[in-house]
Amino acid sequence: MSRLYVKPAPGRTVPDPERGGYLPEAGESVPRTAYWLRRLADKDVTEAKAPAKAKNGGES
Repeated sequence: MSRLYVKPAPGRTVPDPERGGYLPEAGESVPRTAYWLRRLADKDVTEAKAPAKAKNGGES
């Protein structure tokens, strides 16, 4: 199943049924399901670019 990276729209609190609680303001990768596609259509969330993964270069 493919995934989306979404963030809540400004002023919105969006329940996350998969994890419980709410979608973090920083966003999260979620499955491309009817629930999240509906949140996109209703403008409760916006699709965003996932943050770059941290590199562990040279830490001692």
